[in-house]
Amino acid sequence: MERREFLMAAAAMAAAAPLGAAPAPAGIALPGAINRGGRQRMLSQRSAKAWLMSVLGVLPDRARSILDQTVTRFDQQLADLKTQLPSDEVRILLAQLESEWSRYRPLLGDIRSDPKAVWDGNEAVLGVAHKLTVAYEKAFGSPSGHLVALAGRQRMLSQRMAKAYFFRQLNVNAGPAAEMLDQATKEFAKAQAELRGAATNSPQINTELGLVDQQWFFFQNALVLKEGVDPKRAAADVATTSERILEQMDLVVGLYEKLAAR
Repeated sequence: MERREFLMAAAAMAAAAPLGAAPAPAGIALPGAINRGGRQRMLSQRSAKAWLMSVLGVLPDRARSILDQTVTRFDQQLADLKTQLPSDEVRILLAQLESEWSRYRPLLGDIRSDPKAVWDGNEAVLGVAHKLTVAYEKAFGSPSGHLVALAGRQRMLSQRMAKAYFFRQLNVNAGPAAEMLDQATKEFAKAQAELRGAATNSPQINTELGLVDQQWFFFQNALVLKEGVDPKRAAADVATTSERILEQMDLVVGLYEKLAAR
């Protein structure tokens, strides 16, 4: 019970401070770059989720707070990542990410933006952010870097599932959104099994992954459309549980980053 109360408090505190918003040192280490690159993937999906929440009228105050945090954090991390440029590939991808973000970002400021443009924009940002994360992982060249990237991708998938759910509820790209939700659900479950089986896991990592599993159970239940359930209530449950599993998964990524930095 105490743990559940802690997680709920953590979700509430996110309104006051962006997720993972620790000041970046001058010249971040490669494990930190993998983490931040992975977080850019997540933020591409979280921003679309928050925009959709505003359009649909789902927890509107919370939606605005999440969107403001997400945009600010994405901008901050672009600057952070420019302090770690281990290869020409990373330089090129960072420039591409900044370009895609500059096209997508203005759409988030208006709920009257074309939903299909928001779909295309967040997918474009995600695609480049993923390539960037892989490039950092390759530059680091250690199995521990893979665990940072894999755990970081779980954060992204938590938001991708919620985003797909809301696009389907908005009836925009409903078919592709349903396919996206199904695929992301399968990918999350598969990656979670790989993380639990990692030989280098510390007892603390295993404990935190167990708590992710608990949140995953609640999140899967929230994502299932049930007859007789008020759509707005169901949407609010998806919004809330997606934030809770994100908060818990972010703790796990931080632990893998510390392990990789040793």
